[in-house]
Amino acid sequence: MVITRLSCSTCDTEVTGTFHTSIFARLSEEDLQFVEIFLACRGNVKEMERESGLSYWTIRGKLNDIIESLGLETKKTRQLPQRRDILEALQRGDISVKEAEAMLAQIKKRASGQEIGPSDGNPAE
Repeated sequence: MVITRLSCSTCDTEVTGTFHTSIFARLSEEDLQFVEIFLACRGNVKEMERESGLSYWTIRGKLNDIIESLGLETKKTRQLPQRRDILEALQRGDISVKEAEAMLAQIKKRASGQEIGPSDGNPAE
């Protein structure tokens, strides 16, 4: 879809032509607000947790969903973090020991053939 007309709701001025939108125009208002908070936190998930009150896995799942909806990743390429990534995040203080343990347990479950949901830590249905 291409935008061909823009209008001002205040003065009724209209402009016609071919206008291109950014990929962010595809996002819902809620997703756009989430991205704004993510950027304001400079991508620091620990800060996002404090700012939004959401858990690490909820934030990660939401980010994965937004990335996919923007066409930047498909579900087939979505992966759990590697052990090294988890340990580095723990060392930086981005996640707690409890969160690291849960993430490592998910990797172990996935390796044993049990599928894990991306945002809630529960087996996928």
